Amino acid sequence: MGRKDNRGKVRQALTKTGNQLKNAAGIEGNFATYIKPMAGYTCANITLGGAWYPINLYHQQYLSFVEQMPTHITGTISMINGIIDAVSDVVMGLITDRTRSKYGKHRLYVLLGAIPFFFAYIMKWCSFGVSSMGNMTFNFIYYLATSFIYSTSFTMMSVPHVAMLPTIEPDYFRRTQYKMVEYMFNSVGQIISFVFMGFSLGGFNLPDPSPDDRGKYLICGIVLAVWFVWSPILSFFTCPEPSSLNLKNDPINWKYLFNEYYMVFKNRSFRQYFLISIFNSFRASFYSYSDQYFIISIADKYSHFNLLTTIAGAAEFAGSPFIYFLTRFFDKRRSGLMLTPIMLAGLGINAFITHKTPVFFLYLAAILYNFGFSGPGFVLETIQPDITDVDELITGRRREGVIATFKSFVSKTISSFMTGILGFSLKFFGYDVTKKKPLEQTARTIFGLRLNFSIMPIIFGIITLILIKSFSMTKNDHEEIQRVIKEKYETGTVTISDEQKKRLERIAGQKWEDMWIGQYAPVKSAPEVDFYYDR
Repeated sequence: MGRKDNRGKVRQALTKTGNQLKNAAGIEGNFATYIKPMAGYTCANITLGGAWYPINLYHQQYLSFVEQMPTHITGTISMINGIIDAVSDVVMGLITDRTRSKYGKHRLYVLLGAIPFFFAYIMKWCSFGVSSMGNMTFNFIYYLATSFIYSTSFTMMSVPHVAMLPTIEPDYFRRTQYKMVEYMFNSVGQIISFVFMGFSLGGFNLPDPSPDDRGKYLICGIVLAVWFVWSPILSFFTCPEPSSLNLKNDPINWKYLFNEYYMVFKNRSFRQYFLISIFNSFRASFYSYSDQYFIISIADKYSHFNLLTTIAGAAEFAGSPFIYFLTRFFDKRRSGLMLTPIMLAGLGINAFITHKTPVFFLYLAAILYNFGFSGPGFVLETIQPDITDVDELITGRRREGVIATFKSFVSKTISSFMTGILGFSLKFFGYDVTKKKPLEQTARTIFGLRLNFSIMPIIFGIITLILIKSFSMTKNDHEEIQRVIKEKYETGTVTISDEQKKRLERIAGQKWEDMWIGQYAPVKSAPEVDFYYDR
């Protein structure tokens, strides 16, 4: 009896502790009904949120200093592949929404994409003898093909996975829990892959990359490919998506699709959001593309790269509570208005760093930049759903997918062009990947690196700050938009003052009588209204 009592007390203690952790994390529901399906769906984010991280940190330097490919060639690869990737997002969205399968519309592609993804991930870190031929054209074709296979297979997994959530979890509040667990799996994928690859390449005393390191990168590619391939496969077998065999598809009307995306730009708030996103992407592209060249050839502190990345990640995380406080107690623009200047201060320090500057200032610049840059990014994340509400004010329809896909398509396309331009910019200024030390570069080359890494990001950061400040919609405006839409659904008409009507016309960029909200409409059914507004 004593042992049984002890085992019972242990189970009770574990249950109590588990419930406390679950409540602290904000997760509701029992394991079998809610948590198990949630884990089955979100475990794929170990790959979808983590696979890009080592590539973003190390692949550019691999191509430049290990494969010794000139910057204009690597930039051209990124540009062409990025444009193809942007188009494939839209195409994959159309394919997955029209798929009839006993496995459902989406999750089969998560499995099918994992197979080519596994091989492409290894190929990104090894040319398998192509580079030894000494023909740069062959190198270009190989890594362009590799990037295409990788990005296409990643799109095959990521787009259907994102689109699957409304199907497997209709409850609005529980979707938020899915997103929270998804973020946790993203972090698992990123941290484990970064720690493994960082220490495999040299740890916190990282040697300059060279052709002698090809074996290290190949081993990292194989291990990470194995690490990332299992989670989407597990998600396929454990995610409870229903069959779509009874799905009926209408013929695709290309004129209708064009008009859907054209109508997005009638929304003035979307145009403002779009400009903030574009200039913030410009700033990020200049900085992220040239950071390793700057650290190697101006600061001459590449041995600190992994530690700098670790501290930068901690600084970004430290900004999260501050951003949450500003958003909750003020408005959604405030984090961008207050943190963007901190980001600009970090960029300003970089403008004066040389190989003789104490490494403390390099760390200070990284801390300020990464603490601050999440501010404008968070503004974009939080105002996007509000843009959808303004679009509904104009059209009378919920079009989250159209707005999100269009933004993704355009931002990826522009970012790809920027990467290509940056590669040619470094070539114009005479950057030579075989000359890594500061004294080996000309004054013109040093200026070009500073222009790309510090001056241009500062310019685009200032423009981003101005655009965030000029964003029209406030918290009160958004509450009024939701009120009038709900009233329109319930009664077919809206009661509103002339002053507030002019305010909403300015936010939407449309005259009241030209919008759905200003026209008489039949009352919609209560459940359709409740889903969006009585939450």
